[in-house]
Amino acid sequence: MRSPIFVALDTPDIERAKSMATAVGGHIGGIKLGLEFFAANGPAGVREMATLDLPIFLDLKLHDIPNTVAKAIQALRPVAPAILTVHAAGGRAMMEDAKAAAPIDTKVVAVSMLTSLDEEDMHETGIAGDPHDQVMRLTELAKTSGLDGVVCSGHEVKAAKALWPDGFFVVPGVRPSNGRQGDQKRIVTPADALHNGASILVIGRPITQAEEPDDAVRTIEATL
Repeated sequence: MRSPIFVALDTPDIERAKSMATAVGGHIGGIKLGLEFFAANGPAGVREMATLDLPIFLDLKLHDIPNTVAKAIQALRPVAPAILTVHAAGGRAMMEDAKAAAPIDTKVVAVSMLTSLDEEDMHETGIAGDPHDQVMRLTELAKTSGLDGVVCSGHEVKAAKALWPDGFFVVPGVRPSNGRQGDQKRIVTPADALHNGASILVIGRPITQAEEPDDAVRTIEATL
């Protein structure tokens, strides 16, 4: 069984991304490539990373009208990522079209609420209630829209798992107990996230900025 840890390679430098993925590849479940990497390297860069034979989580957080999102995902078909993200806030039709357009083996998961946001941020954007309520609403919407799962913080994953027992749960904003919080606000430890129902853990800087990234992964793995 592969590790639940996906390393976030948030860099525009493809050689650095390849070097990091190679260094930790024996102890992780896959790699996450986001907007920063994709803007610099595009689909060709994703295909080059795929030669490392690690599952790819393509975290583009697509959010547009249904037709545009569907066509964007169709354009990504040759890349065939293991996991692909869209925003749940794009609505039911967008999520349904996204799943229909994706390769059959690609898990399409909906971003519920960014882990960099808290209740004050929600209210500033006109959303009432608290983060937990919002994540539950969007998890239910993603489930009934036919997606495979959601992205949520470790604070909400236990309740999301209870709502959707067969769902696939991606938990970012994960920090070891001695790690820096950075720009994340709703964080948990890797062990807590996994215990509460996470399917995969997305971990970036605690690994990629460590003096010995491979040792950092092993240390985190030991806590699981």
